[in-house]
Amino acid sequence: EVQLVESGGGSVQAGGSLRLSCTVSGISFDGNDMGWYRQAPGSNCELVSDIDSGGNTYYTNSVKGRFSISRDNANNMVHLQMNNLKPEDTGVYYCAVVGVIRPYGRIWPRCIDNEYNQWGQGTQVTVSS
Repeated sequence: EVQLVESGGGSVQAGGSLRLSCTVSGISFDGNDMGWYRQAPGSNCELVSDIDSGGNTYYTNSVKGRFSISRDNANNMVHLQMNNLKPEDTGVYYCAVVGVIRPYGRIWPRCIDNEYNQWGQGTQVTVSS
């Protein structure tokens, strides 16, 4: 059974930093693409960043230059370093084993409805102005 456990969420003021971590078990971690997604209130699921098995990274435009994704294959972990946080970064952040990386044209109202991925339970990030 695949399990993903996120940690590191919390409440910060604008301009602050948080580091999210996700520990994965039950799969061959280093052969899988990994991603961080977020669900803001009233919004569709948004891909924030992903990293493939080769270490290639992607960031949505709104977080470029502020967020950094990394993976630790030795410990089956993926991290998301978030700096200069903004109120619009608020949401539940989900770690995922990505089954299909950035499927073209697909939108999911809820992250967990994306059937291609395997999901953690989510961690809340709240950024106040």
